[in-house]
Amino acid sequence: MSQQGAVVTGAGRGLGKQIARLLAERGHQVLVTDIDAATAQAAAEEIGHGATSMAVDVRDRNQVDAARDYIVQTAGNLSVWVNNAGVLFTGPAWEQDTDAHRLMLEVNALGTINGTVSALDHMRGNGGGHVVNIVSLAGLTAVPGEAVYAASKHAAIGFSLSTVADLKLAGITDIDISCICPDGIWTPMLHDKLDDPAAALSFSGKLLQPEEVVAAVAKVLDRPKLVTTLPAWRGLVSRLGDLLPPVGLFAAPLVVAQGRRTQKKLSRKTLQDQGVSA
Repeated sequence: MSQQGAVVTGAGRGLGKQIARLLAERGHQVLVTDIDAATAQAAAEEIGHGATSMAVDVRDRNQVDAARDYIVQTAGNLSVWVNNAGVLFTGPAWEQDTDAHRLMLEVNALGTINGTVSALDHMRGNGGGHVVNIVSLAGLTAVPGEAVYAASKHAAIGFSLSTVADLKLAGITDIDISCICPDGIWTPMLHDKLDDPAAALSFSGKLLQPEEVVAAVAKVLDRPKLVTTLPAWRGLVSRLGDLLPPVGLFAAPLVVAQGRRTQKKLSRKTLQDQGVSA
């Protein structure tokens, strides 16, 4: 008897691992993928519920297809694919080297394209399914200090929504694509940015706990939605900044200043928790 197969990219730790756990607890046969094989394996063992693992570089379509084929062979089908893998380098684009630019664009944008198209290749004609793309509020507006990252996330959401339009034009109604656009999430990706002033905008709002984003994923799995912003009010602010660029750019220094205050506060707290005098 086949199960509902699911693949989560970048699931070796942090948010991806929690999403994989959610799917496993819902009865899916989950494939945990990560660029590091040992990390993926450890996560799958921790999740349990029959979860398996595979090393996958989402930039490589052949590796992505191999993950898809594995879960289809193991579970009998593929019903959910979550594109979660992502990387972030901060600072003005002119201060970053081309390798950093390429890595962000290839992992965040091309990785989302590879995973989505690979999943669609199976889902079309095989009972449909659901692709969930973890994007970011950075995909909706200007983000000082994260220009190339924002470009990659704009690409991811633009691709996702355009693909939904293509599915509708093709008369394919049994495949859903949902984009989750969270504010800064308190995961290892941000833990390493506490002392980085270029990452201030990610700290300028309410830092989300991974559980809040997982709950949003659970909600769209039950009721697909094209775009979900977290928190909703920050989504409205982001859309306003995108609708009226001069307003968003005028407010940017104020928002960055708030983020830097939060960084300093969290940095002091971290030192105190470690027993180090600030």
